[in-house]
Amino acid sequence: MTFPCRGWGRALFLSVFWCFLGVALVRAEVVERILAVVNDDVITKSEVDQMAKAMEAQPGMPTISGKELEKKLLDAMITQKLAITEAKRRGITVSDKEVQAAFDDFKKRNNIEDDAALAKALAKEGMTIAGLKKQMHDQMLTERLMSIVAAGKVVVTDKQVRDFYDKEFPKTTGGQIHLKILNMPFPPGATEAQKEEVKKKAEIILQENRKGVTWEQLRDKYSVILQDMGFINESDLDPELVQFLGKVKTGETAPIQTLKGFQLVQVVDRKDSKSLSFEQAAPKIREMLERRDMEKIFKEWIKAQKDKSHIKIMM
Repeated sequence: MTFPCRGWGRALFLSVFWCFLGVALVRAEVVERILAVVNDDVITKSEVDQMAKAMEAQPGMPTISGKELEKKLLDAMITQKLAITEAKRRGITVSDKEVQAAFDDFKKRNNIEDDAALAKALAKEGMTIAGLKKQMHDQMLTERLMSIVAAGKVVVTDKQVRDFYDKEFPKTTGGQIHLKILNMPFPPGATEAQKEEVKKKAEIILQENRKGVTWEQLRDKYSVILQDMGFINESDLDPELVQFLGKVKTGETAPIQTLKGFQLVQVVDRKDSKSLSFEQAAPKIREMLERRDMEKIFKEWIKAQKDKSHIKIMM
């Protein structure tokens, strides 16, 4: 069996910064090298490494690695630390009930039936459910801070919406593809023998699936994380990936080798493209333009926070 190497470089999601914050998982606490000091807080190498692993598990994510990736992730984590500190200072809160709702939605989207199965899969990566919930809490807190910082400063006019539709917005939605991803990462510092072991495991899982064993059964049997990505616009994926998936029939699964492991990608379903009138597209365009302006304001605000904070990088 040949595993094609992933070669796409464009992010699946439009905002890489928010994706970084969204997919990052908190690793179980260990004593190790500090990469940055942010006021009274620190960022460790294990935190950055874990964020990288979580990001690389997403289909269509950038393939940058090494120091370039580490710098981008460290900057994102510094931003998050500053945002969380300011949110707490302002008395912004997120309830346990809200975090639990987000956690339940995460399990539903990834076809995870119980906490035990999730805990077992996370443990293999040195992570915990408590850490995952904390990251969800911090992301929601940051989102609320951004809304407050940008409150009253974002105004999108009808003309801006119309101009964007006429000049930039695609008049068709493009096709959509529903993907399920079974991730099998290499262990940290994997040897060639360990990588080969993961490859053989991927081959066995794929063979069992083709014999009728369900993804859910395979997830539980082999303690791997199954992600249901739902329908994704093909326009949000790199053309190389779209071309590769175009050769995969609906219902079938394709193996993909990445720099950090293997993925089994199932094409669950497809939707054809359709035309969008201005009236249909306007709400989505307005929301996107408002979000873009909010992120710009928040980015400028974060820069000002960095300038007056004590930040020491130790890479």
